[in-house]
Amino acid sequence: MKTKPQLSFWQIWNMSFGFLGIQFGFALQGGFMSSIFVSLGASKDEIPLLWIAAPLTGLIVQPIIGYFSDRTWHPRLGRRRPFFLIGAVLASIVLFFVPHSPTLWVAAGCLWLLDASINISMEPFRALVADKLSNEQRTYGFVVQTLVIGVGTWIASNLPWFVDTVLKLPNEGSTGVPLNVKIAFAVGAFVFLASILITVFSTKEYSPEEMAEYSEESEVEASKGFQFNPVMAKLAVVQFFSWFAFFTMWNFATLALVDHVFEAPSPDKAVYNMEVEDEASDYKTLKVANEKATTKAGAYMGTYGLSSMAFALILTFFSSKRKVNRRWVHALSLAIGAAGFFSMKLVTSPEMLHLSYACIGVAWGSILSMPYAMLSSSIKASQMGLAMGVFNIFIVIPQIVAALGGITLMAETFLGEDLIDTMTLAGFSLLLGSLFTLVITERYAVSD
Repeated sequence: MKTKPQLSFWQIWNMSFGFLGIQFGFALQGGFMSSIFVSLGASKDEIPLLWIAAPLTGLIVQPIIGYFSDRTWHPRLGRRRPFFLIGAVLASIVLFFVPHSPTLWVAAGCLWLLDASINISMEPFRALVADKLSNEQRTYGFVVQTLVIGVGTWIASNLPWFVDTVLKLPNEGSTGVPLNVKIAFAVGAFVFLASILITVFSTKEYSPEEMAEYSEESEVEASKGFQFNPVMAKLAVVQFFSWFAFFTMWNFATLALVDHVFEAPSPDKAVYNMEVEDEASDYKTLKVANEKATTKAGAYMGTYGLSSMAFALILTFFSSKRKVNRRWVHALSLAIGAAGFFSMKLVTSPEMLHLSYACIGVAWGSILSMPYAMLSSSIKASQMGLAMGVFNIFIVIPQIVAALGGITLMAETFLGEDLIDTMTLAGFSLLLGSLFTLVITERYAVSD
């Protein structure tokens, strides 16, 4: 029986590069989708319910794609790459049209389609790392993937700011979606497809015959059926609290910071008589201020991508030379992220948000690598795609709970009614995730 060959950094980089585009989609969606909803007339109380599209599509799509990708083999495109390509084409089309949605229900429908398309591409990427790499290289592989994700998050989050500040294209304070956001989504559509194509054409997958020659099913006993093993069960709890926190951030961080830090909330058009010149002028002034604040808040959010990239770069160098204790890295990283969320309520100037998001980025970098490294070491290779799809159920369940009122109910009951209190809630959730990580003691999961 053969063992999988060690891959170089650039081979792993190329096979992970498609995640740059996937993260463009997620970062633009996470940073600006709530603002698009508000621009189209949504109230702040409606935001979580509108976002329910994202977790529901993941709940349905990812296990199905995982199951079929395990059983797919195309002579030219392989096992996982056909799904990369299908998802990329669909997501790129939807990304372009999202900010041009004429009504709120169209925007909500576009979010459903966008998230389904992104999930079609994303799920097989996790399985590809496990397909191509030996257990000794998996932490390294998932960390490199996180490095690519960090690059995508930072660039995409700053695109509207770049268009507004550097290119100086006009935003007129209209009632619709600002021009800089529309341009950013169009660029994101192009990057999504282009980056996926780079992975498709630069990466060769192992054929079923080659996979059969390798000795690594997993470090745990193989069995005929799918295993819901103790490691997956424990990670499910950690994932619940981790993704509840980040879904809360994507829903409310930009809106909360625009109110709390920039003091430029979105004006309610119904309050102003647009037929009266002075009131129309006041509305436009406040709308322009809100748009600029939203652009800046979105750009600050990009710091968590930059921080996760730096964190991943450090882990890349370390994991290429030494073993990593995945449990302690993850527990400490989530605790640092919790501190970042807690600090947001104390921010007195926008510049301080860089530190808050830098801490959150450390948690994000670990969330995108350590759980998957731990999981992949406890699952049979022949079921890797299905396992990753099932595992992602524990990502979407907390998001569904949050979208159905969990965020506002918990925040208002225990913390307060201000939007910024949702960030404190996210901090407590991430802290619980950190504590539950410590119950994972299985040797094959903890150390590579």
